[in-house]
Amino acid sequence: MKVSKVWSEKKARKCLWLAIVAFVALQIYFVQEMLAALILFTGAFVVLSLVALILYLVDRAGQWGLGWAGHQARRGLTLAEDLSKKQLRRPRSETAQ
Repeated sequence: MKVSKVWSEKKARKCLWLAIVAFVALQIYFVQEMLAALILFTGAFVVLSLVALILYLVDRAGQWGLGWAGHQARRGLTLAEDLSKKQLRRPRSETAQ
């Protein structure tokens, strides 16, 4: 048996084309897997960055609220102090004389 009978040129070409197709299919599968991983990691990054943004905004709003509350408390204490210094009765009322 000669090698030329076992591997004819037509059969060799067919095997070569099958090997090329298999190689391209594997490469396309690899590219698909890499694109899927890229999309998943991008989605995860977007979700985590949105969570971080929300936490940052809540922190900033809390700091603003505490500053506003402190300002209102100081204002209230000042008004209470001014009110405590005023007389609550009229100067010429009967009980004041």
